[in-house]
Amino acid sequence: MIMENKDIIIEMLKTVNRPGIKELISYLENSDFFEAPASSKYHLAEEGGLAKHSLNVYYNLIKLCVNLDISNETIIIISLLHDICKANYYKKSVKNIQNKEGKWVPTQTYILDDELPLGHGEKSVMIIQKFIKLTDDEIMAIRWHMGGFVSKEEQMYVSKAFNKSGLTVLLHIADLMATYIDERM
Repeated sequence: MIMENKDIIIEMLKTVNRPGIKELISYLENSDFFEAPASSKYHLAEEGGLAKHSLNVYYNLIKLCVNLDISNETIIIISLLHDICKANYYKKSVKNIQNKEGKWVPTQTYILDDELPLGHGEKSVMIIQKFIKLTDDEIMAIRWHMGGFVSKEEQMYVSKAFNKSGLTVLLHIADLMATYIDERM
């Protein structure tokens, strides 16, 4: 499944017609993006979870954007790359976890190992823009895709971004659907 998801994502990114996309794809291939978990414990905390989550967000965003004037290129970029900040972000670890019988057993987990602590959405924007130019709408969508899951101080900015950019709202909803519906079933 990891290789299938990798192939699907790369083929989709190859349809993006922007200078630097080949270099961005190379960056992904040389990172652990396709093997990394989506989180350390909340959703898809498993090998290949990040790529699977990115595809889930894409499939949800496509449904939400039907009949809207949003380019497929934009949908591909913001959905597949919104969490690019999680590449090279987790490390495998072993932790003793109590099983159903009450016994403590060594279990593989993931821990955070952020070597470039620049935030979440903003870090994704910075990484992407090292390779390709984003529109203001794409920047806002990726930057604020976490919606209300930000600090209290930042919630004013989320509200402004949501009011200014429907794309930002749609990416947030697609991310929520992937995380709390698709990945919990």
